[in-house]
Amino acid sequence: MKYQEILNEIEIELSKKLKSGKIASYIPELAKIDQNKLGMHLYCINSGHYGFGDEKEKFSIQSISKVFSLTMAMNLVGDKLFSRVDVEPSGDPFNSLVQLEYENGIPRNPFINAGALVIADVLVSNLENPKKEFLNFIHKISGDDSIRVNDKVFESEKKFSHRNAALLNLMKSFGNIQNDIETVLDLYIYQCAIEMSCHELTTAFMIYANGGKMLSNNIQVISTTGIKRINAIMQTCGFYDEAGEFSFRVGLPGKSGVGGGIAAIHPGQYAVTVWSPLLNPKGNSAVGMYALERLTTLTGLSIF
Repeated sequence: MKYQEILNEIEIELSKKLKSGKIASYIPELAKIDQNKLGMHLYCINSGHYGFGDEKEKFSIQSISKVFSLTMAMNLVGDKLFSRVDVEPSGDPFNSLVQLEYENGIPRNPFINAGALVIADVLVSNLENPKKEFLNFIHKISGDDSIRVNDKVFESEKKFSHRNAALLNLMKSFGNIQNDIETVLDLYIYQCAIEMSCHELTTAFMIYANGGKMLSNNIQVISTTGIKRINAIMQTCGFYDEAGEFSFRVGLPGKSGVGGGIAAIHPGQYAVTVWSPLLNPKGNSAVGMYALERLTTLTGLSIF
């Protein structure tokens, strides 16, 4: 497959396409990002790295981090995790309180905010130093020890985390949060404020394309059963209440973040990340979704 030629074609198409959407201004630090930033990187299991644009510039990964925290939690507690968080698409906004009230404090899936907060609670319960160990996990699967948290994004997000605190309080009232609310919230915001480039994210996501193994050294990071479960949740829940649209248009498991990134995988083939900060009304990168739709169209490969 001539991936670089295909990416070059996508880059040309995107340069001619009228950009639409809005930056995630509810986190003030993210509102400062240049809306014209655009990068894409693909890592093929068989033939290596391809990319264009701002593929090596770091950005806030935000909710893409939820895939990594879910992986760690599954490694720690296994399927017991799913007694506290479900695996169904939400069909509602990612920060909905109403749905959580109706369902007795059990979040619909690990990728809406409530679900990711339960995952953070699991990590706090099971790790001695959750922040350090979370970052170390990303260093391991990306092969890059330079990845850090953006302190300005962390502080900015922490000042405006009232709704996430409300989700935690509601779940604690149902007995589904076991630790101090501020401690859990602090870890959640920390993971979202980590900065990575398209190149780094794609490399980290290779374990989801490669049966749970790191391509660089063949180390099994998570079981094949675990990878099956995570990829299934990415397919059905990775884009909040737009997961069906992403499956329909793109046909890959993936996860978006309000920093403008989308990471996706084709099992046994490749991992790919796109970054474009302008978000559509559902909170997903508008250009990113289009770029990935063009990728699966031009390659003729999706999981379907």
